[in-house]
Amino acid sequence: MKNFNKKTVIAVLVILVVLVIIAIVGKNGSMRSVANNFDLSLDKNSDEPLTDTTFALDTFITVTIYHGGDETVLKDSLDFIRKYETVFSATNPDAELYKLNHREKGVMSVKTSEDLAYLIDKALYYSKISNGAFDITTQPLKELWDFNTETPKLPSEESIKKALPKVDYNRVSVEGDTVKFTSDDTMIDLGAIAKGYIADKTKEFLVGKGVDSAIINLGGNVLCIGKKPNGQNFTIGLQKPYADRNETVALLKVNDESVVSSGVYERHFVIDGKNYHHILDPKTGYPYDNGLIEVSILTKSSTDADALSTTCFSLGVEEGVKLLNSIPDTYGYFILSDYSIVYSDGAKEQLAGS
Repeated sequence: MKNFNKKTVIAVLVILVVLVIIAIVGKNGSMRSVANNFDLSLDKNSDEPLTDTTFALDTFITVTIYHGGDETVLKDSLDFIRKYETVFSATNPDAELYKLNHREKGVMSVKTSEDLAYLIDKALYYSKISNGAFDITTQPLKELWDFNTETPKLPSEESIKKALPKVDYNRVSVEGDTVKFTSDDTMIDLGAIAKGYIADKTKEFLVGKGVDSAIINLGGNVLCIGKKPNGQNFTIGLQKPYADRNETVALLKVNDESVVSSGVYERHFVIDGKNYHHILDPKTGYPYDNGLIEVSILTKSSTDADALSTTCFSLGVEEGVKLLNSIPDTYGYFILSDYSIVYSDGAKEQLAGS
């Protein structure tokens, strides 16, 4: 003990205190990371965004807040998105749309939620302007095609022929919050428009919480709120179809707009060298085969962008471009099988660097 002077004792005590502090901070930091999957110490006004990802709507969804929100708003936005699974799903028995499709025989008029009635009416609009190329009543056909199985097979010609007469959007109408049918066999699928609508509603939710810069990504349906905090546009890349890694065919400058893509590579399988995808022709019951592999739409409303991406794919290049050219501030990018791109009027001017 004689060898330990006063300075040595003080030095040892200081080291012990530092070690205790490090242990406490490290423990708390670890608990925070595990509990929240992102760093809660991020300042909402810093250069780093708040972001989180979850699985919902049969896809991975990500919300990234750049300015105006906090971790509570971020969490609440994901919860807000998940609630729509019990509204628009055609396969979840607990969902409102599923119950509408499986109504009792003879029931031709059903009162629905405001969300469901609105979106069915909106989808009917696109069915009408495309003369049925986009048809919301293809659910009887879609039930025949399983794009999620590991052992895919083609539906029989007999089953397709049996389902085709059940497809006709003219058998559905909407009056207020009431959906009316003229046939027991009519079933509705909103897969080509629902995520866009959910993105728009999520934007309303976030803006109402004070968020003025964010990106909502619902499995390829991208909606940007405002611009980056530095005042620059967001840049969204259109991914090259079938690419083994992230390759882009075009970069879009986006300011408070949505970008939505539909293509033959999303849900598909290959049999005997032929690719079968999820965008079905309501006249044949088989996937469209028109030389297109992707259509991307840039416009203000994600609901419209979502519906138009499928509508324009279904119409084909010539009619799809013609339709887009008649809609203000709406731009389309049609990727052909040789990876060349056909642009609607004004679409090139929306490319980054233009």
